[in-house]
Amino acid sequence: MKVAVYPGSFDPITYGHLDVLRRALNIFDKVIVLIAINPEKKSRFSLEDRKAMILEAINDSRVSVDFFDGLTVKYAKEHGATHLIRGLRAVTDFEYEFQLATANDYVDSSIDTVFLMSKSDKSFITSSMIMEMHEKGTDVSSLVPESVLKRLK
Repeated sequence: MKVAVYPGSFDPITYGHLDVLRRALNIFDKVIVLIAINPEKKSRFSLEDRKAMILEAINDSRVSVDFFDGLTVKYAKEHGATHLIRGLRAVTDFEYEFQLATANDYVDSSIDTVFLMSKSDKSFITSSMIMEMHEKGTDVSSLVPESVLKRLK
């Protein structure tokens, strides 16, 4: 069974995230969505809310959701995953993601990183942009699943 970990803050999950997740499920038998605990980042939603939003948005037995505050590659190894999934929206994402993949390879070279490009219609979506648009009165219903919308209201 091929298992991958899809790490991120998912604060909140967007249709861009879900697109990457659905495409990862075409490659892997199981995907663990790993909500990263980053004490340097101010989260808008609690870990429990983010987990619930993800589970409500994707109803697939091949997806599980967890959170972890350690190194992602160590989590992957402990849970039998062989790959990390990373989404790329634009060229600007590449440098950071390349550095992260290289650092992860240094920690554990048995865990490979797979990059999935965002579809062009979702390439501009970021969680922080969603929150900013929503706070300024923009309708974001075409960018996030219903599970997020009901928590935004």
